[in-house]
Amino acid sequence: MTTPITLLFGVHAHQPVGNFPEVIEEAHLRCYAKFFEVLENYPEFRFAAHFSGWLLDVLAERYPDDMQRMAAMTARGQVEWFGSGDCEPVLAAIPHRDRVTQINTLSDKLEKRFGQRPKGAWLTERVWESAVVASLAESGIEYVAVDDYHFLCAGADPAKLDSFHTTEESGLALDLFPISEDTRYRFPFSPANEAVAWLEGLARTGQRAAIYFDDIEKFGIWPETYEWVYEKEWLTRFIEGVLASPLIRTASFDEFHAANRTHGIVYLPTASYIEMNEWTLPGPAAREYHALLEDEKAGGRFERRKPYLRGGIWRNFFSRYPESNWMHKRMLQVSNRFNALPKKQQTAERRELLHRCQANDAYWHGLFGGLYLPHLRRAIWNNLLALEAALDTLSPRPAIERGDIDHDGRDEIVLHGDQLQAVIRADGDAAIVEFDAFERAHNFGDTLRRYDEAYHDKIQQVQQAAAEHGGIASPHDRVAFRHEIVADDARPDSRPRSLFMEEWTALDGGVEPVASYRPDGSSQRNGSIGFVAEVGRGRIAKNISLSGPHLTVRLAAADIGGTLSTRINLAMPSCDGFLGRYILASGEIPCGFGDPLDLDHATQLTLEDGVLAGRLRLTAALPAHIAARAHRTVSQSEAGFEKVMQAVELTLSWPLVAGTEQVLTLEFSPLA
Repeated sequence: MTTPITLLFGVHAHQPVGNFPEVIEEAHLRCYAKFFEVLENYPEFRFAAHFSGWLLDVLAERYPDDMQRMAAMTARGQVEWFGSGDCEPVLAAIPHRDRVTQINTLSDKLEKRFGQRPKGAWLTERVWESAVVASLAESGIEYVAVDDYHFLCAGADPAKLDSFHTTEESGLALDLFPISEDTRYRFPFSPANEAVAWLEGLARTGQRAAIYFDDIEKFGIWPETYEWVYEKEWLTRFIEGVLASPLIRTASFDEFHAANRTHGIVYLPTASYIEMNEWTLPGPAAREYHALLEDEKAGGRFERRKPYLRGGIWRNFFSRYPESNWMHKRMLQVSNRFNALPKKQQTAERRELLHRCQANDAYWHGLFGGLYLPHLRRAIWNNLLALEAALDTLSPRPAIERGDIDHDGRDEIVLHGDQLQAVIRADGDAAIVEFDAFERAHNFGDTLRRYDEAYHDKIQQVQQAAAEHGGIASPHDRVAFRHEIVADDARPDSRPRSLFMEEWTALDGGVEPVASYRPDGSSQRNGSIGFVAEVGRGRIAKNISLSGPHLTVRLAAADIGGTLSTRINLAMPSCDGFLGRYILASGEIPCGFGDPLDLDHATQLTLEDGVLAGRLRLTAALPAHIAARAHRTVSQSEAGFEKVMQAVELTLSWPLVAGTEQVLTLEFSPLA
């Protein structure tokens, strides 16, 4: 007699901290609510669910009836809740102490809301590093689900991936369930009857369990899935087919774990899912890796060799994108300060700010990662700066500090005031890489430069194919474009996108970036720092200072003629939306941030942002030409290629006149 196979079925739900309310509402209506409405009708179908804690809180506030439905399904033993970090951090990327508090925070929420403390945990983006074992075990987690790919990378026997294995770190044990790639590709994409028949076929081979754990968004949010899963009733037909089959049973992971013994010890390499391994690589390496994979596929060797054709690791995003690395190291900085507080000052409110600035989404980029999305980065900075301001009230910092915060071999100089904060990188540009207004917990330096992304090759390929074939691309080569994009839109930046990056144009028309600044040894007190650079046969002196709501940059040239310009990239939350606008000294409103603006002999320009509920006023002591442009990047998401506005770029230019000094001031003020 054939022993029934156990279907271990789990779904994962998450929305990034700071995501738009309308996105969450659509996800709830088209997926979360519908999924549980269907499952509610089949109490015998056991399954696991993981919702990130931040999302769970949002849903509980907006949709309490659905929370009651989930609670009732839990009480009758149908749902097993999986834990993880409360705000969905990549656990390997945060300190052990924060992993433990993140995991315990979500476990406490689940126990309070559903009466069940999780024994299993979901790993964000399935990023595995052995360092997380101790944190999970210390938090009461007994098992996690990772891809079977992780096991194959360790040389595991594929025939033994039908149950859990055990790993350990320094004697602390954790069990690992291998998620089946076959189930992820079949559910919910194969017809329901075929998916059920496939499970029955596995049962006849003696397989103990079929392990599925994947994004719930596949059940309603992914393209065409709402119609397929709900209107054409794939989910209903699948559940009914499973429950009607004598060869399939459902169980919770907890039940299966308690009733079975481990397959034995295993040690997994640092890994994520296979697509992530490619996304972590910079452009040139990604092209080489992709070409290697294509060669293996063409030669029929890929499936056999893919465990050994690994690309990069998740942490590569920090070395690949300096903006991600800067956020990460600043997060670690405030984590250190928070955890150094006496326990009574480590309040739940302050800890939540820390947890929120550890949310994974804005730290990486791939088909789904959110580094290219300004509103997700902004949420990180909002929470980080709110926590930093709170810490300053408990343990004030000096007006000026210096150190290599991001470990790139160059010091950063932090000017700290009661209203503003500026961070200058001592790397030759002497540019401001972070400019914070504590009143709004906003970083005006939170932008992103244009990078060489391997997928940008598709833009040129599609445009070339269109030119060669009269404007119609082959269906096999078709690429979706949300915006009109040309090759120049994706051209990588040669210099960072910072505030106050200078360039000198000589009298003969030659252009030279001013990139040799060094501290001049003066004015390094009272929130001020000076630099000097040799340019042509002369020099340029630069001084940056803070006072109240004002950031002031003084630029003076000696023994040099021509034109000096400075570029100021400002992250304005309204981007190219209707709430962002320029205001001239006369009070006239010429256009919004998304439009080009050119002013001659200007001494003032105000940027008013309704999303920020604040304004920045730029003033210049000497009249300057001001060119304002929208800085946009090109990225690829599941919806296709899109241009995203990252910042307003202001370029100020003025002629160099002996004995004069240009004084530029940025003043921040909240809107009344």
